[in-house]
Amino acid sequence: MFADLHVHTSASDGTSSPAEVVQLAGLAGLCALAITDHDTMEGIDNARDTAGSIGVDVLGGVELSTDYAGLEVHILGYCIEPANSVFQSYLSAFKNARLARAEKMVNKLRELGINISFENVMALAGTGSVGRPHIARALMQTGQISRMAEAFDRYIGFGKAAYVPRLKYRPEEMIKAVIEAGGVPVLAHPGITCKDDLILALIDAGLQGLEVFHPKHTREMERQYRALCRNHGLIATGGSDFHGAGVAGHGVLGEAVIPYGAVLQLREQAANNRRLNGENIKTV
Repeated sequence: MFADLHVHTSASDGTSSPAEVVQLAGLAGLCALAITDHDTMEGIDNARDTAGSIGVDVLGGVELSTDYAGLEVHILGYCIEPANSVFQSYLSAFKNARLARAEKMVNKLRELGINISFENVMALAGTGSVGRPHIARALMQTGQISRMAEAFDRYIGFGKAAYVPRLKYRPEEMIKAVIEAGGVPVLAHPGITCKDDLILALIDAGLQGLEVFHPKHTREMERQYRALCRNHGLIATGGSDFHGAGVAGHGVLGEAVIPYGAVLQLREQAANNRRLNGENIKTV
């Protein structure tokens, strides 16, 4: 029994709806998955509406974008109570900042003579959390580029002409926010973005898990992160970072998984966090 605990849907920058992702998980033989959209939890309820008939356990989650000395660090938050008002204020800030950022990037592109509309970008995002991938897709639709990566390489990647900095929270702040909302903070794909000294600093800040298994992690990385989990009492997780079938740069659903016991560990840790918080928050 295996779980994929890092999955994106059309609620952020994935191409499959929450319901479709759950259906794909069932076809892949997964017993559980976590919906971890970028800076939003809006896809979880829709996923759960489908999960009951398929027999897939859906764990609530979110992937939070943070900044550490110019380095982009992603914190996965699991088992958070969606109604927690303080945490919702963070998600609202992320949503508003994403909207403003996308509009500024579109305006910069138009100043460069590139015919693209903000309305088209928002149509691609739908009701989800808008991001740079939606701008890249809009550029592809209008024939400005031939592949998604080209948008980042030429226009909207860091330091490019249409790039706009994102809202910057520190990872320590998001770790604290997740715990105070009754959730469990886990460092996403440390092999991609984090050096050992930063990982240790985040453990000192309250980090409770590491994403050990990820499509871009080597076997050596997996051994290293397993050892860190053992030595520091962290929960080892894993996930594909699925963004949709055929989406370049991301894994296939079920490509990186973890035994179902990790789901139980996350829920148990969340319950412990809630007891320490002195709050009575329902498990999600």
